Amino acid sequence: LAVYAGLVYTSHICRWRLSKVPSKSKVVWEKFSHQSKFQRKLYHYGTFPQDFNWGVSSSAYQIEGAWNADGKGASVWDTFSQKPGSIPANANGDVACDSYYRLDEDLYMLRALRVKSYRFSLSWSRIFPDGRRTSLNQKGVDYYNRLIDGLLAHNITPMVTLYHWDLPQALHNLGGWANVEMIDIFNDFCDFCFATFGDRVKFWMTFNQPYTIAWSGYGLGEIPPNIKNPATAPYTVAHNLIKAHATAYHTYDDKYRKSQGGLVSIALSADWFEPKDVNVPREVVAADRALQFQLGWFAHPIFKNGDYPDAMKWQVGNKSELQRLSESRLPSFTEEEKSFIRGTADMFCVNHYTTKIARHATLSTAIDKQRAVAWGLRRLLNWIKEEYGDPEIYITENGVATDSKTTWDDPARVFYYKTYIDEALKAYDIDGVKVKGYIATSLMDSFEWLNGYKVGFGLHHVDFTNPNRPRTPKYSAHFYYQVIKDNGFPIPDDDKMLYGHFRKDFIWSVSTAAYQVTIEGGWRADGKGLSIWDTFAHTPLRVFDDDTGDIACDSYNKIQEDVAMLKQLKVTHYRFSISWPRVLPDGTTNHINNAGLNYYQRLIDALLAVNIQPHVTLYHWDLPQALQDVGGWENETIIARFTDYADIIFSHLGPKVKFWITINEPFRPGTLPYIVAHNLIKAHAEVWHLYNDKYRATQKGVISMTINSDWSEPRNPYKQEDYDAARLIEYIQIFNFNISRLPEFSPEEIKRIKGTYDYFGFNHYTTILSPIFLVFLNFIVDLNRGVGTIADRTWLDSGSAWLKVSPFGFRRILNFIKEEYGNPPIIITENGISERGSVDLNDIQRSYYYEKYINQLLKGIKCQWATGFAERFGLFYVNRSDPNLPRVAKASVANYSTIITCNGFPDPALEPHECLNTEPEGKLQSCLAICLFVCVFVARKQPKKKYFIETITLEKKM
Repeated sequence: LAVYAGLVYTSHICRWRLSKVPSKSKVVWEKFSHQSKFQRKLYHYGTFPQDFNWGVSSSAYQIEGAWNADGKGASVWDTFSQKPGSIPANANGDVACDSYYRLDEDLYMLRALRVKSYRFSLSWSRIFPDGRRTSLNQKGVDYYNRLIDGLLAHNITPMVTLYHWDLPQALHNLGGWANVEMIDIFNDFCDFCFATFGDRVKFWMTFNQPYTIAWSGYGLGEIPPNIKNPATAPYTVAHNLIKAHATAYHTYDDKYRKSQGGLVSIALSADWFEPKDVNVPREVVAADRALQFQLGWFAHPIFKNGDYPDAMKWQVGNKSELQRLSESRLPSFTEEEKSFIRGTADMFCVNHYTTKIARHATLSTAIDKQRAVAWGLRRLLNWIKEEYGDPEIYITENGVATDSKTTWDDPARVFYYKTYIDEALKAYDIDGVKVKGYIATSLMDSFEWLNGYKVGFGLHHVDFTNPNRPRTPKYSAHFYYQVIKDNGFPIPDDDKMLYGHFRKDFIWSVSTAAYQVTIEGGWRADGKGLSIWDTFAHTPLRVFDDDTGDIACDSYNKIQEDVAMLKQLKVTHYRFSISWPRVLPDGTTNHINNAGLNYYQRLIDALLAVNIQPHVTLYHWDLPQALQDVGGWENETIIARFTDYADIIFSHLGPKVKFWITINEPFRPGTLPYIVAHNLIKAHAEVWHLYNDKYRATQKGVISMTINSDWSEPRNPYKQEDYDAARLIEYIQIFNFNISRLPEFSPEEIKRIKGTYDYFGFNHYTTILSPIFLVFLNFIVDLNRGVGTIADRTWLDSGSAWLKVSPFGFRRILNFIKEEYGNPPIIITENGISERGSVDLNDIQRSYYYEKYINQLLKGIKCQWATGFAERFGLFYVNRSDPNLPRVAKASVANYSTIITCNGFPDPALEPHECLNTEPEGKLQSCLAICLFVCVFVARKQPKKKYFIETITLEKKM
C-alpha cells in the first residue's frame, strides 16, 4: 500500500479513498507465481462433471453475410468494412461464410462435433434495420427462429449474445453508445428478443467484450465506430453499457424469468497479467491494476458492489485532479444505480486468449500479438474465484488464430486447445473453481474483424475463394470432438502405472564417458595424448568461462570415491568408456601408455571387488587428435587403427570384462556423414569379429554397438503423410531417399557386417513429432532435415531444448525394435533428463522422469536395463567450487533407491512390500542412475552443427 500510495504526487490533491491494494486476490500470485516450470507444465489428467457445457462460438457479422438481404439494415461494421482501405485486401463481411443461406451446413458441422452448446449473436440490424422496434424485419426473425429450432432439434443449447459489436448504423448516427438514450433503445431490442426467442433460449449474454467496445471503439478508434477520444469517451460509453446491461437484466428478471427459466449474463474479456517480478510489491500492484482496468471495470460493478474498482477510481480521479478538471473523467454511479447494477449476472462469462507481463507505470492496454500462455487461464480463473465470490464460470471464448495458408492441418491450434483446456481442468479439478463450460473459438474460419481473411480461428476451414464457401474440418475439429467425447482428459492407458517387478537377473547400472561424464580429468597426465575434444575445448570461443575437461570430476584421481558411490547405489553394473588417447596417445600401437592401461585396470579391479560388473565402451567420441589430423573417420585406414586399439584393450582388460560396446552412437552430424558412417559400421564389425574369433572362447563376454534414436509420432494423425513418416520402417520409400549418397557395401562386407551383435545397445531420451523423421536403426542418416521436428507443447521441458518428457514413446520404440529386429536382447545404455540453471538438489522432475520411463520399461518386461546420461543429468552434484570436488546426492537418489531395492514397482493396494521396509544405508542408498555425476562441460546440440560449452552443463550424449 505504501508503494502504491507513493504514486500520489501530493496527498492533499487526492480525493479518492483507497481500499486494500492490490486486491485480496493477490493470493493467486502468491500461490502460483512461485511454481517451478515443472509444476507449471505438469499435465493434469481428469474429467469435468457430466453436465459440463462444451460448445463453439461465432458472431453474426463474422459469418452471416447477406449484409443487405431480405430487409436487413446496415451496421457500423458494414459501413466501415465497405470503405476502401479499412481492412487488408479490402475484405468485408458482405458474404463472409454465407451462413444466412447455408444454415444447414452450419448445423451439420455442429452435429458432427457433438457440442452441447452453440454461442452465436443476433444481428440487431437484421431484426430491427434502423435499430428500433418500429422497423421490425420478420425475415430476420425467421432466420434466427430456424437457427434456434435447428439447434434444439439436435439437443444443442443456444447461447445467444444480444450485441456483438455490429451496432445499427442508424443508431450510431444518433451518437451510438455515447448517447445515454441507447440504454432504453437497447433494452427494447432485448425485450423483443426475450419475448420472441426466450421460450427456447435459456442462456443470454447482453454484450460481448464491453471493454473492447469502449476502449477500441471509442478510445483508440481502431474498430467501428472509430472514435478516437481516449480521455473521456471510453468511460462514458462503458458507463452506458453497464447501465444498459443492468436494465436488460432486470427486464428479463421482471418479465420473463419466471416463465422462461433462463439465465442472463455478460461476456467480459480478460487477459491474465503476470507481474514482471512477483517479489516486488509494486509489480504485483501493477498486475492487479491491469486486471482491474480491463476486467474489473465491468465485473466490479456487476459482480461485486455496483461500483468501479477503487484502483480505477483512484487512478482516473487522481489524474483528473492533476489536469485541473472539476470532476473525474470516470463517471460516478448514484447509490440507487449501484444497487440496480449489483448482482445483474447469473453466471460469470469470460473470454480469454493470452497472458501479458505487467510492469509498474508502463503497462500497455493495447492488444499485442497473441501468445499461447496456457497457465495464465488457470490463474485468471482462480483470480475471478477470489475476487468475485466463487461464481460459476463459463469460458465463453478461447482459441488461437492461424494464418490463411493453414487450411485443415493445424497442429498449433490443437496444442493451444490441449494446453488451455487442461489449465481449465486444473482450475476445476485441483483448485475447486466452478468452471461450468468451455466455448471454443470458433466454429469455422470467418471474417476476423481488422484482419479480414488473413487469419482464421476456425475448427473448420472455409474456402473464401469458392462461391459455395465449402467447409472442411481441421485436425483441431477432430481433436476437440475427442475432448468433448471424453469430457476432458482421462488418463490414457500409456500413462497408467503398471505395478510389478523386473526379473531377478535384471541389470541396474549407471553410465559415464571418459571425457564427458566420468570425465576423468588428468587430460595430459601420465602420458595421455590429445583427443579431438581436448583440442575443441581449448579452442578460443568454444567454451564459456574457460570450462574444459582438464579436471572435470577428477575421476582419474578419485577411483575409490567413485567406487564407494557406486557401492552405495547398489548397482550391479557400471558403464564407462575408455579414452583411446590415454591408452594409445597417437591412436596407433606405436606407443602403448601403460599408465593409462593401469588406470583402467585399477578401476576394473575396484569395481569387481564390490561385485559391480564393468560395462566398457571402447569409443565414446574422443578420437585421438593424431588420427583426426590424417582424416579421422573419413579415412578408411582408421578401421585397422580401431581394430588394433580394441585388440590391446581386449588382451589387457578382457579377462575381467564381460560386457563390451564398440562405438557409442555412431550417428553424429559431420562433414561427410555417409562416408563416416560407412567406416564406423565396418570398424564395429571388424572389432566384433576380432572378439568373437580371438577372445570370446576364453573371456566369455558379449559385445555390441550402442545406437541412439528418439521415437517419432505423427504430428497430425489425420494426415496420411505424417502417419506414414512416423512409421520408421517405411521412411526410405516415403521420402524418396537419395540412396546414391550412401557408399555401397560389397557382398563380402555385407556378409561380414550382418549379425555382428550380441545384444541391442540402445540410447533413448525423448519423442518427437515430425512429418519427416528419418531413422535407420542400424545407423542413423542425417538427410539435412528439410523440415524441422517439433514437440507436443504439453510434454514437459528439460534443460535441453530437444529433450521433452514423453515416456509413452519409450515403450513404443522398444516394441518397434522387438518387431523389426527379431526380439533381440536389449540393454538400454542411456536414458535420462537434463537440467539447466542453478543447481537444485530437490530435483523432482528427474524423479518424475525416472518413475515414468522405468515404468514404461516394465511394460516391455523382456528388455534389460542399463542407463546413463549427459547434460547435467546427474543424480549427484559435483561442487566444482570446492577443490576436493565433493559429490552431493540429489533428492532423486532416494526415489530411485526404492525402485532398485524393489526391482520395480510393488502394488500399493497390496500389503507393503518388504523392499519398502529396508533400512537405508544413508542418503546415497541404491538408485537407478542416469549418470553418476554432474560435471562440467559438453557439446550442446545445436542446429547448423554449432556446438558450444556451458558451465556445469552436460548436454545430451557428448
